[in-house]
Amino acid sequence: MIHYEVVVALKTLTLALGGAVTYFAAKAWRRTSSPALRSLTIGFGFVTLGSLLAGGIDVLLNLQSNFAVLTESALTAIGFAVIVYSLYAE
Repeated sequence: MIHYEVVVALKTLTLALGGAVTYFAAKAWRRTSSPALRSLTIGFGFVTLGSLLAGGIDVLLNLQSNFAVLTESALTAIGFAVIVYSLYAE
């Protein structure tokens, strides 16, 4: 069985690293005004938001863990779809 503290620590690390990647992507987008970098920033933002909301749902709202997993998976899928789009944007 996975210890609750380990999950919280890993979610916190994911949030911090995802926030850093999103921040630097946004900084590059502002510097270059590239639509591809804008989409990349939005994609990483969705992935990071999914981790944040899943952790919040699981810890703060005390809802079923299936709902937290569903939320994280949906936002991660949307984020990666936007990231893939950013790779094809002109």
